[in-house]
Amino acid sequence: MDTIARAPRQAAKVLPEHARTHNRALVLQNLFHQGAMSRADLSRATGLTRVTVSDLVAALIDDGLVVEGGVRAASGPGKPAVLVDIARGAHRIIGLDLSRADRFTGAVMTLDGEILARDESPVPVGADASLAAATALAQRLVALADAPVLGIGVGSPGIVDDHGVVLVAPNLEWTAVALQDELATATDLPVLVANDADAAVLAEYTLGDAAADVLLVRVGRGVGSGLLMSGRPIRGSHFAAGEIGHVTVGTDGGPRCACGKTGCLEAWLAVPQLTARLEAGDAPRDDVLRDAGERLGIALAPLVGVLDLGEIVLSGPADLLAGTLLDTAAHTVRTRSLARFHDSVRIGLSRHGDDIVLRGAAVMVLSARLGVS
Repeated sequence: MDTIARAPRQAAKVLPEHARTHNRALVLQNLFHQGAMSRADLSRATGLTRVTVSDLVAALIDDGLVVEGGVRAASGPGKPAVLVDIARGAHRIIGLDLSRADRFTGAVMTLDGEILARDESPVPVGADASLAAATALAQRLVALADAPVLGIGVGSPGIVDDHGVVLVAPNLEWTAVALQDELATATDLPVLVANDADAAVLAEYTLGDAAADVLLVRVGRGVGSGLLMSGRPIRGSHFAAGEIGHVTVGTDGGPRCACGKTGCLEAWLAVPQLTARLEAGDAPRDDVLRDAGERLGIALAPLVGVLDLGEIVLSGPADLLAGTLLDTAAHTVRTRSLARFHDSVRIGLSRHGDDIVLRGAAVMVLSARLGVS
């Protein structure tokens, strides 16, 4: 995957005792997004002294995270500059996507999010069985890795706290499942667990070209969203920011949701429910998709107004979301928000396809282990 030029995030004031860790992440961040650079390039890009950069690069080479490559073609007298880059082939990342309606999927990836190997597992019925299936999938993927594994990232449905505990995931019958600890114990590797939509929006931003203020709506077994403001994840006071699937989007009745309410967005838009309505044939296909798109637009318009979003990205099956549904959602958002400011909001489909959660899981590991975001 091509590297993406992106400026490092603005950070708060760094305390002296944290300076080396911050500077290390700054070097890795620039190499990750800009590609191979000389030490002088890194000094200019980071604002660090050449002595500090040389010291950091030497330590990163010793750690196996950075390698020296070729030399830059000389443009004048003097010794050509030696280029350094992240050791992109020296480590692997394992990603798990537990959000799909019919199966758990996983992959072995490079540090750039390129998928090298895949595996999957049917989703069994019951909390214990599904946890066992996810654990076995992680173990099989670790065995497939052809280089040391930097960490495991997991995108899970439901509400996930900062410790990787799935507080609730109704579709998997999970309540207070310590998924991060369970997988770490089973694999003896660092593990990061987040909500699948929160993982997906990281892929859209770090490995794509999404705006810094972006909402990603993930449509799969359920409906959720991940939110970045100024490039930073928003989790909420109860770790439930973005849980739009159970927002009521109509007072005209509608399908009954698995949560027990009537008229939730998820009851119209989630893949199993939407597919069932299309297969029932009670209404023309375009009418069903238009209805679902309008309900989605009703849910999104207040968010655009409150947050002044620059972009909304939909992630899910393109055969359902592209065309009628997406066009109707975009039209509804624009007719229900302030035209002067919000007509320019970009609304489209993710280009990462079915692998967006896996790649977002890789970004989680990169952020936690290397400071790359």
